[in-house]
Parts: sequence; C-alpha cells; structure tokens
Amino acid sequence: MNKPNQPSSDPAPSEQKAGSERDRNEDWGLVERSQQGDQSAFAELVRRYQRKAYSLAFGMVHNADDARDVVQDAFVKVHRHLPNFKGDSSFYTWFYRIVVNVGIDHVRKHGRNQAVDYDDTVAHDADGPGDGELLPSTLGVNPATALGRREIREAIHKALETLSPNHRAVLLMRESEGMSYEEMAEAMECSKGTIMSRLFHARKNMQKVLIELLGGSNYKVS
Repeated sequence: MNKPNQPSSDPAPSEQKAGSERDRNEDWGLVERSQQGDQSAFAELVRRYQRKAYSLAFGMVHNADDARDVVQDAFVKVHRHLPNFKGDSSFYTWFYRIVVNVGIDHVRKHGRNQAVDYDDTVAHDADGPGDGELLPSTLGVNPATALGRREIREAIHKALETLSPNHRAVLLMRESEGMSYEEMAEAMECSKGTIMSRLFHARKNMQKVLIELLGGSNYKVS
C-alpha cells in the first residue's frame, strides 16, 4: 500500500493508454476532413466518442438525462471550435478537456445532491469499463462479500459525489478511461504532478467512503 503522505507514481502500462497511435492518426484524418466541411467525418468522430463521453459525463453528474445534456453540449462546442483545432494535442485529449469542463460546470451549477439515475448501460459499455470497475482496481477494497454489482455501483456513485469536480474527473479519466498522466494533464491543462496529487487524494477519499458504505469491517484494504 502506498505511503499515506505520498502520491503514487503508478505508471500506466502502454496498453492502458486511452488512444493508440493509430487511433490518433485516424482521428486527425477525420478532424482535417471535418475542418474542410465533411459532415460525415464529423459524424464519425461523434460515433467514436459519444459512448466514452457519456460514460465520463455520467460518472461526473450521476444522472442519465444530465449526462446526455453534457455530451450534447460538449459536441456542440467541439463542432464550433473544431476549425481552430491545430493538433497541438491529440483530438482525444482536446475533446476530453471539453467534456470535463462542461461536466464540471454542470456539477458546480446544479450541486452534488441531485437525484441519481442509475443506468446499467454504463456498466456494460462495450467501449470501456463502467464505474463498477473502479472498485477493485482503484481502491484496494475487496468486494467479495458484496450483495451484488448494483450495490457496489450505487456505493461508487455515492462516493464519487463526495469528491470535488476535479478529483472526480481525474479518477474517472484514469480508472474508467485508462488515460495516462500525460493525457490527463493535457486534458485538464495542468502539470503531471498536479494530476498525480489529485488522483492520490481522490483514491484515498473514495477508499474511505466506500469502506464505510460497503460495511466497514466486512471489507479490507489491500
């Protein structure tokens, strides 16, 4: 277990990175065509990223309708600003920066204590793990005695609500989307060290809340 006063270096293996070089090249080709007015190319970008965007948005706002609104607003912003995208970062991280910012704005505007609409499609998203996958890989909590995946998922959503928007975002990008520290730093426009610190504290706080929600002594930290 990591020392409590140090953020973990926790390097991500290359296969965990959110986008491969091939994906980035394909994205850039679609971006260039979109900038030239090819609407089918933009539609392909939407198809590629709408489910991942929804998974991230849902993890942040915890309501299916609100998550769809976040995704729609994000794609409107992408379409509006795409002509100015120069490729200084990958489209992937640029896009996620927009989704995260829209999600953070939504959380700050509407507050955390909103009704939670659990959506099983998130947990079964074929494009990536849902929030239910956060528990074992992120927080060192053994869910072997849990009543079921739904109970775990609900506890995760409640625990995520206790985090600040920035901590919530880094945890979801890292654990649900598999983004590297470098990609996360680009997406959130901050240093790698800031990302590592936010992630350390997000994991620590999530672990504490989840242990309480999932039964205290019935769960152990590895």
